[in-house]
Amino acid sequence: MTGPDQFSPYPISKVHRLIEPGPVITISTSDGRHDNLMTNGFNMPVQHGGLIGFVLGPWDYSFDTLRDTRECVIAIPAIELAEQVVDVGNVSGADVDKWERFGLTPLASASVAAPLVAECFANIECRVVDDRLVDDYGLWIVQAQHVWVDDSKRGTGEIHHRGDGTFSENGEAIDLRERMTKWPSLID
Repeated sequence: MTGPDQFSPYPISKVHRLIEPGPVITISTSDGRHDNLMTNGFNMPVQHGGLIGFVLGPWDYSFDTLRDTRECVIAIPAIELAEQVVDVGNVSGADVDKWERFGLTPLASASVAAPLVAECFANIECRVVDDRLVDDYGLWIVQAQHVWVDDSKRGTGEIHHRGDGTFSENGEAIDLRERMTKWPSLID
């Protein structure tokens, strides 16, 4: 069967489940008195060179701190931290110290006040470079300032939220570098 008849309608309200934007991340912020941590599943690379976008709105406790300080740390957990990361997202930093409750360790950053997450395999210190879409969409564009990776903590890979409470992890890597003839700078 070919053409539209082979397809079933899908709700527009759930289209994000088909376009899974990136790995589940945590975003840490600090107002100088309180370090907070939140879970985020709506994020994406915006441009080569460390430009990253994510959605964080006034419904998030971290919103005011990010708006005031214009800096954060994006930490990428491995699948082994999936349950903790989901639990972090189920409570508000207004009510609980997430670091203590979930056994996560804040570490000093090199260029921002927000802490790194010791248990995550990657930490990206960021500064806000564009907030024009925040009021309308909650979309922040940040620029990486420093990036830290601990491959020993990467485990089996990143966590991906499928938009419906289910998650997947990265599968086996497929090496197609020899076919990337138009973008050789991407294969180093």
